[in-house]
Amino acid sequence: MQLSKRLLGVADMVTEGNRLADVGTDHGYIPIYLVKQGRIPRAIAMDVNKGPLKRAEKNITMHAAAQYIETRLSDGVLKLRPGEADSIIIAGMGGSLVIKILTEGEAVCKSVDEIILQPQSDVGKVRHYLKEHGYQIIYEDMVLEDGKFYPMMKAVQVSVVNGQELLADSQNILADDEVIYNRYGRCLLEYQNPVLRQFLTKEAAVLKKIYENIRFLNSPEAVVRRKEMEQEMQHIKAAQKYYEV
Repeated sequence: MQLSKRLLGVADMVTEGNRLADVGTDHGYIPIYLVKQGRIPRAIAMDVNKGPLKRAEKNITMHAAAQYIETRLSDGVLKLRPGEADSIIIAGMGGSLVIKILTEGEAVCKSVDEIILQPQSDVGKVRHYLKEHGYQIIYEDMVLEDGKFYPMMKAVQVSVVNGQELLADSQNILADDEVIYNRYGRCLLEYQNPVLRQFLTKEAAVLKKIYENIRFLNSPEAVVRRKEMEQEMQHIKAAQKYYEV
């Protein structure tokens, strides 16, 4: 099975040998791919809608993976029990919905070894939620596919991986740095992710063009918007400095 760049990036974050719960599985491509690659022993493909789950079931049968992948109608992880999975994927939905799923299913989400997220919006809010609820982002990636940028992240509970050291490190982050990390991803910045660099360049160009169009407007709305854009451009410049090292 050939996955899209977006889905492949998510699949590659799953730790080999882990049992997977794929939330919002849609066509079931990720669990099918990982099972056929021999990288996971079992999976639960979950979706809140019957239509996508039917498509997933059809694909699972077509790829002779029914004995390894169970389908389950579920709103988020509400039908997943603690101990049934080691990894949870929540991908392909807005950041607010990702946070809702994590919040409503907090007990089961904190029972697994890792959660892998690919929010389509409000990425900074998702990163902030993770930090505030005892998670540590240990790996991030970003891919560009069909002109759209897709950030993704793997997180574990702080206590799982050398908790005291990680917690102390997070407390030493300056306020300005925390804003940049939430917006663009600490791992992406520190490892100078090349796709994030493309994203920053594109965002800077778009902002500059819009700014020039409203530069001399004096309406209250234009004044407020210019101040917002100036701050956004400062954030981008701060992020771009990571690539000058």
